[in-house]
Amino acid sequence: MPGFPEVRPRRLRSSEAVRRLVAETSLEPRQLILPMFVREGAREPIAIKSMPGVVQHTRDTARKAIAEAAQLGLGGVMLFGVPSSKDEVGSGALDPNGILNVAIRDAVSEAGDALLVMSDLCLDEFTSHGHCGVLDSAGRVDNDATLSLYAEMGVAQATAGAHVVGPSGMMDGQVGVIRKALDAAGFIDTVILAYAVKYASAFFGPFREAVDSSLTGDRKTYQQDNANARDAIREVDLDIAEGADIVMVKPALPYLDIVRQIRDHVTVPVAAYNISGEYAMVEAAAANGWIDRDKAILETLTSIRRAGADTILTYWATEVAQHLRYR
Repeated sequence: MPGFPEVRPRRLRSSEAVRRLVAETSLEPRQLILPMFVREGAREPIAIKSMPGVVQHTRDTARKAIAEAAQLGLGGVMLFGVPSSKDEVGSGALDPNGILNVAIRDAVSEAGDALLVMSDLCLDEFTSHGHCGVLDSAGRVDNDATLSLYAEMGVAQATAGAHVVGPSGMMDGQVGVIRKALDAAGFIDTVILAYAVKYASAFFGPFREAVDSSLTGDRKTYQQDNANARDAIREVDLDIAEGADIVMVKPALPYLDIVRQIRDHVTVPVAAYNISGEYAMVEAAAANGWIDRDKAILETLTSIRRAGADTILTYWATEVAQHLRYR
């Protein structure tokens, strides 16, 4: 009939079956990594108020969560330790019997090679001042003094069995010193997932509760300025040159443009961290009946994949994997 369109894009949206056939972006359990908090001495899981549904695990409940993650086919778990005591230099991070290294051993014994056990490589959970490195006499984070501790921490985590270490402190040169230390200790196959692009973000707030952070002030002298994009490219190039196997953008949602730029720029895998504040916003809006929670979660994670992330760290990993399995 004259005047009517000959090309009708709506044909490819006309049913669920058609939409599934032509979908450009997939979301699969193997692409998801579950961040987990394990608290030293905990006898029962401790709820994190700002992150409904997320807890500080006991060692036993962490093992169960890890077994479930493996059974669901998740890509991995990222472990964070919550120690019972802290000091100025974060010595608990190096202690073979510190909570993070113990949790790594527990995870590996539970899942074996069925699941990648990843560990956060940073001092902030372990320092009494809450910064990601040691402080100099003026109270500033001492980059180079911190690097030697990161090297020791990487070897400690690999010795505990970590398949992947995740340096997240944004110290200049951190990937290089960790790679050299791992190789010298014989851990040539230990993967480095570099938090290459980590912005100083307001969306980290709930995470501070999750790890009982002692931080006062901010981390703007070492985390990136949210006004800058070219800086992200520079950081990624440096980390890859130093030996990073995977690079990550954190946070995810306010920086989807950065995820896309990094994906287009590099050939290594790209991860993105759907962080605590992003999680909390969806949960709070859903609790108030303002959005459809399940649809919002899937839309959120799909947007991160569509932006170019090969892998997503998300607190919804287990729930979404269950949904995908039975969809």
